[in-house]
Amino acid sequence: MSSTSIFKSEKFILSTLLAIAIFQYGCGSTEASNTAAAPAPELPVFTLSNTNNTVYQEIPASLEGKTNVEIRPQVEGFLDKIYVEEGAYVHQGQPLFHIDPRVYSQQLQNSNSALAAAKASMQKAKLEMERLSPLVDAKVISPVQLQTAQQEYANAKALVAQASASVGNANINVGYTTIKAPVSGYIGRIPYKQGSLVSQTIAQPLTIVSDVREMYAYFSLSEPDFIAFKNKYAGNTLEEKVKNVPAVELVMADNSIYPQKGKVSLVEGQFDKTVGAITLRATFPNNGGMLRTGNTAKIRLPETLNGMILVPQESTFEIQDKVFVFAVGDSNKVESRPITISGKTAHYYFVSKGVNSGDKIVYEGTGNLHDGIQIKPLPFASDSLIKSRPQ
Repeated sequence: MSSTSIFKSEKFILSTLLAIAIFQYGCGSTEASNTAAAPAPELPVFTLSNTNNTVYQEIPASLEGKTNVEIRPQVEGFLDKIYVEEGAYVHQGQPLFHIDPRVYSQQLQNSNSALAAAKASMQKAKLEMERLSPLVDAKVISPVQLQTAQQEYANAKALVAQASASVGNANINVGYTTIKAPVSGYIGRIPYKQGSLVSQTIAQPLTIVSDVREMYAYFSLSEPDFIAFKNKYAGNTLEEKVKNVPAVELVMADNSIYPQKGKVSLVEGQFDKTVGAITLRATFPNNGGMLRTGNTAKIRLPETLNGMILVPQESTFEIQDKVFVFAVGDSNKVESRPITISGKTAHYYFVSKGVNSGDKIVYEGTGNLHDGIQIKPLPFASDSLIKSRPQ
């Protein structure tokens, strides 16, 4: 190939490379200008402030009446009368059941007859003793005869006492045939029907009478929760701390709130090793009888959080189990910040660290943000948010 051809070929290659470079530069300049021209995203922003709030910890609970008394027979026999219905309210001393008393009435008659015979024997022994006493004084008979009579009288008195005890026992058994309510309350299930043979050894009680004027709500806390529970309240001892626990609420099975508040009144002495929890008890008044033994509910333990920052949950995002918000800084550039959550409601977090009162954060639309990006804030009042969606 001639030198002229080579020169033309090299010139063509240089021209081509120059054209490509100019094209790429032009494209880059166009993209840069387009990027520079892209407007900053408009996002709602609000200013944080300190607030005092009450949050609740809800814990499953089971309800029991203040007194639950098993009614069991004290004597064996056939049930011949049932005076009450299941679920009825009864007063202390009211008859509930009646057992056929004929066997025990006969035993009472026999005991009374034995007592009468014993008294007659005692009276005879007494007369004999009184008859011999002046004869001994007159030295007509030996003192041994009087001593024998005195001993027979003492034996007769002992027999009278024994017969009297038998009468008392027979009377008790007759009384046991009428089973009365030991406390006022509501009748539970009655598994035995009229004509059933019952005794002290029956597997199930005749019924249970529940005194529900006050109700006990039992709930359990794990060991970490119990430690946190103790640390929340003032007092040198556990008893003092329990007294300082504020009134608690009861959430019913339909999520309604029981109208009367209760008081935590008892903590068990030790942890249940099988489940790693300790049981507490709250007492609720039950004047209207709305609560019954066996109901399930939830205890709401209140906690007042002072000086916390209220942050809507939609303003946050999570990375590796940490919760963040985007704070708006100088030149309206955003910065992600981790926050420490001390409590929450259905819609809000209560934040103790990570942001301060007066800081501005992005309310929503954080999905496409990253640190350093500039936004156009659209300010709005956090009060309007809270009014439209209460805690």
